[in-house]
Amino acid sequence: MKFTNWLKKRAQLSGEETALVFEEKEETFAEVYQEVLLRAQKLLTFGVIPGMIVALLGKNNREMFLMIHALEQLGAVTVFINNHLQQEEINYQLLDSKSEIFLYDKIFSDKIAEISNLKASFVEINKKKPQVDFEPDNFQEEHVASIMYTSGTTGKPKGVMQTYRNHFYSAIGSVLQFGLIPKHDAWLCAVPLFHISGLSILMRSVIYGIPMYLEEKFDAHVVDHLLKSGRISHVSLVLTMLKRLLEVNRASYHPNLRVMLLGGSAIPTSLVKQCLTQNFPVVQSFGMTETASQIITLKKEDALRKIGSSGQVVFPAELRIMQDGLEACANELGEIELKGPNITIGYLFNEQATESAFHGEWFKTGDIGYLDNEGFLYVTERRCDLIISGGENIYPTEIEHVISQYTGIVEVAVVGKPDIEWGEVPVAYLVCKEKIDLTALNEFVRSRLAHYKIPKVFYFRESLPKTASLKVKRHQLKKEAGKVDTAKDNE
Repeated sequence: MKFTNWLKKRAQLSGEETALVFEEKEETFAEVYQEVLLRAQKLLTFGVIPGMIVALLGKNNREMFLMIHALEQLGAVTVFINNHLQQEEINYQLLDSKSEIFLYDKIFSDKIAEISNLKASFVEINKKKPQVDFEPDNFQEEHVASIMYTSGTTGKPKGVMQTYRNHFYSAIGSVLQFGLIPKHDAWLCAVPLFHISGLSILMRSVIYGIPMYLEEKFDAHVVDHLLKSGRISHVSLVLTMLKRLLEVNRASYHPNLRVMLLGGSAIPTSLVKQCLTQNFPVVQSFGMTETASQIITLKKEDALRKIGSSGQVVFPAELRIMQDGLEACANELGEIELKGPNITIGYLFNEQATESAFHGEWFKTGDIGYLDNEGFLYVTERRCDLIISGGENIYPTEIEHVISQYTGIVEVAVVGKPDIEWGEVPVAYLVCKEKIDLTALNEFVRSRLAHYKIPKVFYFRESLPKTASLKVKRHQLKKEAGKVDTAKDNE
């Protein structure tokens, strides 16, 4: 089944309406469409064809925005590379995804200097002369539009396949939840385009026909000013961003601001009350890369009465709690399972992971939680002991895999430690057969992992606490990490 080509249709229906605002420059849907077609023609001369897997590394800027749309117009499959990753991590994702071409912002040239894939900078592409007449096709709803990597229990990242159907129904679920005021709404994006939180805003913009205000990075004062301007109706945030806005805010936001969508972390009770006091229209949410953005939302009017809840499932998705193969009753703990047209079709080139992630049509999140009598979800334990630091998902096993390669390490366990600034930060517990040079270990890890994955503290132990089946008791270590005096860390 085919969708209409979203950008082409939007240029026809709303050609004079604003599509993108970047660095205070406004561009209409018609202007964006012409720029996108030009880049698509240049990509064709570089060899990009429909169905080709193309890796993309860029920043939150106009060129990245246009390249994303251009690859969609060509029918290519875009692999989004997190620009915080190190070369070794990037190389793994390129190889695992079988990317045929690697497109990148020139600012990252040094980071990818030794990567051997066929590659081209945005500057090189834009220098090419378009030589091919090009008429973009409609979208196949079952075709994969994007791939984003998320780590698994083995420590090896997995490529989550996101189809056009996934993105479309994610946008529909969001608009049915929040409503839409044509010629009025605009979504501010200061979250990364390589994350589903950022990409979903790009998708909503073209599907709804509303402007996307794109910020290269999050600056609390700049965002605070925009939210007071009356031009913004929606903004997506992670907990760290929300805290910084609460610190700099000195006056009420414009009444046009209806939704401050919070993802990545549950909001503490004290912050809920502070947001209500300062009239922040915060909407808490629960979502995953596999669900193409938020799938559970807690409306601001329920924020105080349902403190601790992630909210209710959006239309038309479904949610259930499973306990020992049976659907749990209200207030009973179990695994959170989801179903809906915004759920991934699986993991790229990984049938085993795909098969184990599904229970028939239901996606098994691996998260533990319960539904109350009104259908509000409470998440009690994150999947695979996931660490969420400043909105970034950090999987302990990936870090452990790297640290275990360092000479002298016998055992390692990584857990999250509460942090006022970031929500959580990773810390590592080590068992060593010899004295370890901490500076050298830090350099070893830093060269192989993105900065936000590097443990903030290394604790040395004679042994790790384990169960009778010799599995590490992560919960015990997490409790210990929460009680440790930071000032004494690594002394």
